[in-house]
Order: sequence, then structure tokens, then C-alpha cells
Amino acid sequence: QVQLVESGGGLVQTGDSLRLSCTASGHTFSESTMGWFRQLPGKEREFVAAIAWSGQTTTYADSLKGRFTISRDNTRNAVYLQMKNLKPEDTAVYYCAQDDNRSRISPVASYYSSWGHGTQVTVSS
Repeated sequence: QVQLVESGGGLVQTGDSLRLSCTASGHTFSESTMGWFRQLPGKEREFVAAIAWSGQTTTYADSLKGRFTISRDNTRNAVYLQMKNLKPEDTAVYYCAQDDNRSRISPVASYYSSWGHGTQVTVSS
């Protein structure tokens, strides 16, 4: 069973940068699409970014392009989310997720079968 553990969240100020990490257990990480999602207070979970198993293809929520960057290191079973120029509206719990179907890179949460417990990011104004 895959276990995903996020880290790197915290309290930052508007304009700051933050890098989230997610490490995975198990043997399927390097063959899986990985995604980041977030849940804003009182809102449904939303797609942030996803990266192909090879790391060569990425996709982002349109509203976050240019500020967020997803990357991965298959030798470390890790996926990262670099966030810059953070805004108070980025305040959310951020989750990483694994989709074992490596043929797709999807923003659809239901395609992801494994999820971490999330890490809180709070951006103060």
C-alpha cells in the first residue's frame, strides 16, 4: 500500500516562496503520475499541478501557472511543489496524490488512488 507524506507547509507572508515535499513509500512511485491538490477553507479540493512519471510533462491549474512549479526525483521517491509570490488566497491544505495510470496526467481528483494527509500553508497579508 502506498503511503504519501507531505511536508514543508507553514506560515509565510505575502510574496514569500515555499517548497512543499511529498515522499512516497512503495515500489510504484517511479511509474506513477503525481499530483498536487489543495483545499481552501470552506471550499472543495482543487487541482494544482501534476507531473508525468518521467518528469518530462507537467500540467497546471491555469490560475497558478507561472507561480507554482511541480518537479520530482524518482531516486528519492519524492515530488515537490515550488510556490513563489504567495498570496493570501493560496492559504489551503495542500495534498499530494498518486495516479497509478501513468498514461494520463489528469486534473481529476478521482483518478488518484493514493493521498497524503496534507500540509497546511497559510499566507498572511
